Amino acid sequence: MRFAPVRLAPVRLAAALGLLLAIAFFPELASGQSASPPADLVQRVAARGSLFEKELGNYTYRQTFQFFELDKKGAPRGHYNETRDILFTPAGERTEEFVRGPVNALKYMSLTDEDFRDIRDVQPFLLNDDNLWNYDTTYKGIESIDGEVCYVYRVKPRQVLDGQRLLDGMMWVSREHQQVVRVAGQPVPQIYRESGDNLFPHFTTIYRPVDGKFWFPVKTVADDTLGFRSGLQRVRYMIDYESYKRFTAESSVQFENSEPEGEPQP
Repeated sequence: MRFAPVRLAPVRLAAALGLLLAIAFFPELASGQSASPPADLVQRVAARGSLFEKELGNYTYRQTFQFFELDKKGAPRGHYNETRDILFTPAGERTEEFVRGPVNALKYMSLTDEDFRDIRDVQPFLLNDDNLWNYDTTYKGIESIDGEVCYVYRVKPRQVLDGQRLLDGMMWVSREHQQVVRVAGQPVPQIYRESGDNLFPHFTTIYRPVDGKFWFPVKTVADDTLGFRSGLQRVRYMIDYESYKRFTAESSVQFENSEPEGEPQP
């Protein structure tokens, strides 16, 4: 009897390696546990999103937005930047206050009402009981993101009604916390008019736990080339959400303005 090494066909070898990697990153596969999400996970995420929306209404925070026009080599040639504090009045009413800017030094582009709506409503994407019906969600698999094992969903609008701003992209949901930890995609619709195109880049928003119960947006980044009918234009922007503080009737929140106003760094 002679010993001969077993030779796996390339496809079988790739499958075997894939299984070993999957087991290494997701041990539940080795124990026979299903890697599929609960059938009602999206509904659970939306329910927690509604609770989070109410909780966020009790928090002050600082939001910094930096936007850059880039030349063909990727160097900034125009910029816009602003910093706002989201605060409460002594009577408990929510308000926004400019800390720095807005500084508008854009040369070839202009920011529109839709851009600022997206900053408020789309980039810090929140799936909740009210907007769940707007979206079709399709489970795509499991992935590790920043140390969190996540279920990945394709999120696509069922339809876009006149005046709506929605997300067309992907959503990562923590298996442990059943909350959104990352979204990536593009605001829709893209708008084409005779007066000029109004286009919106692909972006990624990252969420982190803030109070032990909910994951808050902490950063949005985008770097994309927009296909205007007048030509291609590369853009880059960052939105930082920071200094989350829970507001109570007995507390007052003030932020230090330690950074000088001026041209931001890309």
